[in-house]
Amino acid sequence: MGAMALQPTATRLWKNLPPEERLAAATAFFAEPPPELAGTALGALVRARHLRPQAARSLAPDAQARILATVLDPGEPLCQGLLVSLHLGHRRALLGAFLDALSLPHEDGVLKEEADAAAPVTAAKAKAAVGALASYPAGEVRTYLNTLWLQDPQRWGALEGADDWLPHGSGAGAS
Repeated sequence: MGAMALQPTATRLWKNLPPEERLAAATAFFAEPPPELAGTALGALVRARHLRPQAARSLAPDAQARILATVLDPGEPLCQGLLVSLHLGHRRALLGAFLDALSLPHEDGVLKEEADAAAPVTAAKAKAAVGALASYPAGEVRTYLNTLWLQDPQRWGALEGADDWLPHGSGAGAS
């Protein structure tokens, strides 16, 4: 294995994101909160700041995002939602480039249902697709691949080796 294996849970991946990426994720999340996670997110704000629920609800979305970005363990489902928001908020070009390189049908970086019929991605194909992302920051690519793998370990099992395909060094966390 390489220097940094994929994080085994969304919570671990979230905790390891730089603060500015957690803020970007939380900002995208509150811009369009997934209905099934909105209550969980408010609960995390209430606990983090000892707020009354109506006070948390009445905060502006950017204030909600700033608080949530500081919560390192908001729970696994909420971490998964935040990671998805991070990628759909600001990183659709990266998602599209990766899925295009794999010839998987997608809409603006989100897999289409017909992609479900596709076979799991092989290591060789995955490695080539990761190579197509060389112009993106390695840290962002790593976070995306880790998120994909957590969402569907069956389909994306080949990504477990992805860390060995990415450049390492001082540039990984810099943006």
